Amino acid sequence: MADPLNRGPENGPESDPSILRQELSVILAPRNGLVICALVSATLLVGAFLFEHVGGMAPCSLCIWQRWAHLGVIAAAVSGLLFIPPRTALLLSLAAALISFGVAGYHAGVEWQLWEGPAGCTASLAAGASAADLVDQLLATPVVRCDDVPWSLFGLSMAGWNALFSLDISAVALLSFILGDRVARRT
Repeated sequence: MADPLNRGPENGPESDPSILRQELSVILAPRNGLVICALVSATLLVGAFLFEHVGGMAPCSLCIWQRWAHLGVIAAAVSGLLFIPPRTALLLSLAAALISFGVAGYHAGVEWQLWEGPAGCTASLAAGASAADLVDQLLATPVVRCDDVPWSLFGLSMAGWNALFSLDISAVALLSFILGDRVARRT
């Protein structure tokens, strides 16, 4: 029986790294990569809207910013499927996904109290203020705060999961840009 960890020539063509690259270049062709990016972003948006409208969790302002970035991924992907060159659309999708990753990572850091959030999004009450000033500050604080975690799974909030999925979208867009259509470009 052949050793599956041995990657020598006796294992046959399945162990050839160029075969894997060739298969990835077919799977991650630019058009396929655009479809994957758009579907993942659309799924995240549908999930966010379900949490909001079915689950009753109103979004904070940072959550809304993350939604706009996903709309950017979808718009770039659809444009690449219909109007602009797919490889250009992959770069636009990559940029939008990285923006979503940045905002989601920032939001997760605010939730974990690693840094302060935007002034209009968190409750930072002055310690030595008068009662009237505290009331004014409380009234100016948004109903949905960015530093609260209304839901989490395996210790990650929605912002943390969005950061991970946005990083995945970025990886798909980048790999599709780099590896996609390699076979077609060689011939």
